[in-house]
Order: sequence, then C-alpha cells, then structure tokens
Amino acid sequence: MTPFESISILKEQMSKSIIGQDKLIDRIILALLADGNMLLEGLPGLAKTRAIKALSKNLNCGLSRIQFTPDLLPSDITGTEIYVPNETEKFVFQKGPIFNNLILADEINRAPAKVQSALLEAMEERQVTVSANTYKMEKLFMVMATQNPIEQEGTYPLPEAQMDRFLVHTIIDYPNDDAELEIMRLNNQEAAAEHEEKQAHIIEQQVVFDARKEIAKVTTSEEIEKYMVSLISATRYPERYSEELALMIDFGSSPRGTIAINRCSRVHAWMKNRDYVIPEDIHSVIKDVLRHRIAISYKGRAEGITADQVIDKIIEAVAVVA
Repeated sequence: MTPFESISILKEQMSKSIIGQDKLIDRIILALLADGNMLLEGLPGLAKTRAIKALSKNLNCGLSRIQFTPDLLPSDITGTEIYVPNETEKFVFQKGPIFNNLILADEINRAPAKVQSALLEAMEERQVTVSANTYKMEKLFMVMATQNPIEQEGTYPLPEAQMDRFLVHTIIDYPNDDAELEIMRLNNQEAAAEHEEKQAHIIEQQVVFDARKEIAKVTTSEEIEKYMVSLISATRYPERYSEELALMIDFGSSPRGTIAINRCSRVHAWMKNRDYVIPEDIHSVIKDVLRHRIAISYKGRAEGITADQVIDKIIEAVAVVA
C-alpha cells in the first residue's frame, strides 16, 4: 500500500467519527504531513479535542492533553528535575507531557505568557532545555493548540513570536443541519456500542515519514515560487498595490509565512494526487497560513475588517501566474 493510499485511509477513518468538519480533518492531516504545528480556533463542542484524539486513535502514536489554566506552571509542561535519595543522590529529570507525539494544548490562551513560552523551544527546535540539559522531542511531533474565540475574560493573548510558530491557524464553524443530524445519530450509536468497540486499522508512523519523502519531491516552478513571494510581499508593502489595502495592515508576514505557504501548498498538491503545485493549492491554504501573521490596523479593526477579508483583497491584487 502506498503512502497516499494509507493517508487516504487515515482521513476516511477520522471522517467516521468527525462529522461535518471535513476542513478540520484536512488541515490536521496537512499540518501533520508538513511537519508543523496547528492553532485551532472554534466554539466549544465543535470536535476540536475529538479530532486530535481520532488522529491518535488511528495513527500508531501517543497523545498528551494539557489543559491550560491560569495556575499552570512551565514545569507542568516541560517536566522538572527531582531529587532521588538513593546511593547516587542525584537529580533526575522527570519528563513532562510535552514529550509525546501529539500534544493537545487545550485553551492555550487560558495560561499566562510564561507558561505559553514553555512551548516555544519545543515547537521550533523540537527540543526542551532544562537546567542546561537539552532533551530531544519525538521524531513525530505536533502541537495542536485550541482557542475559544468568544470568551476573552481571564485569557492571555498569544504573543506574536509564538503565533508565528504555528504553521497554520484554522477557524472552524458550526456544522450544517444534515451533519448535525448525523452527529446526533453517531452519538447514539457510540453510546449503544460503548462496550463493543472494535479496533480500527492502525496506520504506522512510518507512513507519515514516507509521505513526507514523497511531498519533498513535489515540484514548484519558478513562476509559482515568485507568486508565493509576491503574496507575502503584499502583506508587508500593501501601498504598492492599493491605498485601501495599505490602510488595513499594520505589518505583514515574516519569512516563516513564505516557508509555510510553500510547505502547505506542496502538501495540498500531494493530497490531491499531484506532483506539482498550482495556484489553486496556494489559494486553498493561504488563509490558514497567513491569518495569524497579518496585523490588522486600528482603522481596519474599527471597521470590522478581518484577516480573511484582507487576504482576499491581496489575492485579488496580486497577479496570478499563467
């Protein structure tokens, strides 16, 4: 079985328990194959936690859930050194929940910046440093952090440096009425079969690594590369494209945005069973890649302009390659 077929099976199996959120499943698999981290924003009850659990259930890997609260400490995430009163009388490092394959950082904005920053090194360098000692993360590693968009009381906005380390920022909404009906029926079925659960076909981690090797061979033409750079440039120098756009943006994306568009569009092309990138691949991922990397101006926020609307105008303004 090819990596593409195995990933298709993984997606299909996740879809059986995550109804009405096809975009969510696509973006989780995209972030996994792109070897990046994901920030997921949505109202409570929209299957955010269920989705990452479905991934770990169908993929042979571990999952750690960290519930972020105001009283959480950095050591609760990374781990700490404890004194072992034996013959050696040494301090031994006890690893925290960050040392796993999939990390669910639930309601990450509930914890203060000092705790949020405990994830920075792990997300970027794939390692954790404690007391001058460095500990490597698992080879397969992904952080999926969640946020509630409506409750802001008692929350701490993520610093820009950390936002930039998320490969994608995905926003999910309510399912439609038909999907809602299926969700209700699925819940009844799961309750009835609670003690008769059958083990699903488990996808091995090696499939992900093999898929990444194939994705690395996806070609990107020089014209497509220049188009990606032009889109990022439009977020930094919007005055070159239109006065209206310039009034909406305070500052644009860092080079991480360019890298992220390239990585995600290649994954998207591979998931569509193509070995080359086309503009549609870029357009499919650009909002998830850029919505957390663009700072909307005060005037834009006052007029209710969203990052997605700004990105739409950027796509209109930048000429598409032939």
